[in-house]
Amino acid sequence: MNTLRIAVPTDAPGGLGAKRSDHFGHCDLFTLVDVTDDGNISTIQTVNNIEHGAGGCVRPVKLLRENNVNTIVVSGMGARPLQRFAEAGIKVLFAPRNFAEDIQSLIDGVVKNAFAPMDEKDVCQGHGNCHH
Repeated sequence: MNTLRIAVPTDAPGGLGAKRSDHFGHCDLFTLVDVTDDGNISTIQTVNNIEHGAGGCVRPVKLLRENNVNTIVVSGMGARPLQRFAEAGIKVLFAPRNFAEDIQSLIDGVVKNAFAPMDEKDVCQGHGNCHH
């Protein structure tokens, strides 16, 4: 049985009932959820985000790769981290901000294939020019 390890940028304290963070690079932490082939949750844990400095939006890519994440669900990110996630083999799913605020609803959406992979049209342009 394969396990999908999903990361969701989350506000503290994390977990399934927590509110997701709108900006993955500045989130408090990531809620990591392991989902089996049959759609059941097997494990839930949290991982603190790395301090965000210059070029900091690519640092979480390494953190999540080290934690065996293979999918992340976001409401937005820039082109550079999107490219880094692709290079790391981590699938980025785009879940619009108004879809759901809590982690459980997002995980349910992933299980139901409700989200498309994020592409260039979804990336943030910086300087406040972002749809999330």
